[in-house]
This record gives sequence, C-alpha cells and structure tokens, in this order.
Amino acid sequence: MEQVNVRDRSETIEVTRPAPDTVEAPAAPTAPHREKTGVERELERLQPSTYERPESLYRQLLPGILQVPADTVLAVSRKSSLWPLTFGLACCAIEMIATYMSHHDLDRFGIVPWPSPRQSDVMIVSGTVTKKMAPAVKLLYEQMPNPKWVISMGACATNGGPYTRYDRVLQGVDKIIPVDVYVPGCPPRPEALMDGFLALQHKIMEERHK
Repeated sequence: MEQVNVRDRSETIEVTRPAPDTVEAPAAPTAPHREKTGVERELERLQPSTYERPESLYRQLLPGILQVPADTVLAVSRKSSLWPLTFGLACCAIEMIATYMSHHDLDRFGIVPWPSPRQSDVMIVSGTVTKKMAPAVKLLYEQMPNPKWVISMGACATNGGPYTRYDRVLQGVDKIIPVDVYVPGCPPRPEALMDGFLALQHKIMEERHK
C-alpha cells in the first residue's frame, strides 16, 4: 500500500493504490451442479456405518471379567476331566491300556483312569460282551454317577465282531446300556480311541443345554 500526502488546506489525504507487482487472479468459474448417478448413490448407501458399541456397567467397572453361561462352564469342566473306568473284556483292552501309557498319554487331555465305578463318568467297553458278562457290565454302568457316558471300543462291543454268529455273544453292548461314541476296528489303534474321546468331548459341549 502507498500513502500520498497532499499539502492543501492542511489536510492529509490517504490514497490507496494497489502495488504494481500484485495482480488479482480472475475468479474460477463455478462448476455446474451435477446429479449423482445411481451407482454413486448406491455406494453411499453401502458405506458401513460407524457407531460406538455401548458397554454394560460391569464391563466398565471390571473390564477383565468374562461372562459365560453356567451350563457352558459345567460342560467345559466335564469334558476336561473325564475319568474312564478301567476294566477290559478282551483283546481291545490291550489297545486301551496302550492308550494310557506314556507314548500316547491321555493325561494331557484331562483323562485320568479310575478303578472304581463310584467316581468314574466314562465306561469304555473294550472287547467281546458275552451274555454271561452282560449283567456285570450293566451293574457297573448303574453304579456310575450321572452324568455318564459310554464308549464302545472295537467291533465286538459294537456288533459282536467275528463272533456275531454265536448265540452266547451279545450283538452289541447297546442292547443293554446306551452308547455315546462308537470306535471301529478289530482291534482299534490307540489313536482311534483318542479320536473317540475327542468326539465325546465335542458331544458334551453340544449337549450342554440339556
């Protein structure tokens, strides 16, 4: 800016002149209003909405607390501490004993063998069930506390196996007690019995609401 003093009638007049090196740029023409296409409007509607998830009062006061149903806690406790009854009927019992040994180590699944039916919750029927032995198997099952489960190990316990044509052999242990998991084989490998235990644990979690 530049000031010019005019000594006329003792008055000072301020004259404002633009600096010679400043040039005002012309105003840019405004773009005409364009209607949005249908694709653009659809993309705007498909944008995810952002909102803050409200937290309950106990999560604000105690953020480290986990809320789960009581039946889920009970089912997790049951599946992680299975106590199978230790008794065998035939050659499948050898494979069952091998599963408990250190090479396979069922203890890492929380499965601990127990010699008494009063504290056991899993019965492994491993071997041929004759009609003479059937009442004893049924008595052991009735002495187990609820909830309890049964694993039929091998072809003999499932349907009689190679002795199915003999009248003195029971055509499956499910004729006298309910069976939850069937492990096929004659005899099944220890890995097959371990897979049967994992299937039983999955079933316990699936039936936790009952």
